[in-house]
Amino acid sequence: MSSSEALVNSTETPVSFKHSILIIDDDTELTDMLDSYLRTCGYSVTVADNGLEGLNVASGGAVFDLILLDVMMPGMDGFDVLKNLRKTLLTPVLMLTARGDDYDRILGLELGADDYLPKPFNHRELAARIKAILRRLELTGVAFQQQDLLVHGLRLSVARQQVSCDGQEVALTGTEFSILHLLMLNAGMLVTKKEISEKVLAKKMMTYDRSIDMHVSNLRKKIAAVNAEEKIKTIRGSGYLLIIG
Repeated sequence: MSSSEALVNSTETPVSFKHSILIIDDDTELTDMLDSYLRTCGYSVTVADNGLEGLNVASGGAVFDLILLDVMMPGMDGFDVLKNLRKTLLTPVLMLTARGDDYDRILGLELGADDYLPKPFNHRELAARIKAILRRLELTGVAFQQQDLLVHGLRLSVARQQVSCDGQEVALTGTEFSILHLLMLNAGMLVTKKEISEKVLAKKMMTYDRSIDMHVSNLRKKIAAVNAEEKIKTIRGSGYLLIIG
């Protein structure tokens, strides 16, 4: 069943909150279906049918909670859009990739995508991925009275959704922020990939899934740009540990 067909006659129960979603995809049949389906789920939806238009809309002042970004588009493809977006925006991005194309998935994650979903996809899985990403945003924005976490030169503020290393701000995507938050809450202890997958990505750990490795790799690079001292240790075959120092 195609992505478009899977969205037809959906009876998904609308969510109680409303977030804004930008869809950037040149498949007009699919975007029409997504537009209709996501609106029934309680989301505000804006559609751009090519990469350049999508980049202009995303950077034009309107605030979006999530961007659904297709990889394969003529002219400016999804990777170029994402690279330009990440110069100024940390809006969560869920990339729509060709099924089985590991290169697309890995490159998207390296460029700062928060998650990916292979086409064709089931509408319920799409809804679950969207909810998981938006839930992370909500969880990192509600504890305004919570004290900052400070571990090994890293300071994380849930209230401000900011991270700094040795006093210098480090710009992270929402997924990277959530992974670091989990590691800092468990500083000095092993956090398994299974825990990260379930608590941060809200999905079961899949064999050969490299998405967590890519997110942690990006996180390390951004921290190392400020301080090259090792902060996150890999426990081979198990997960990661934030070094206390």
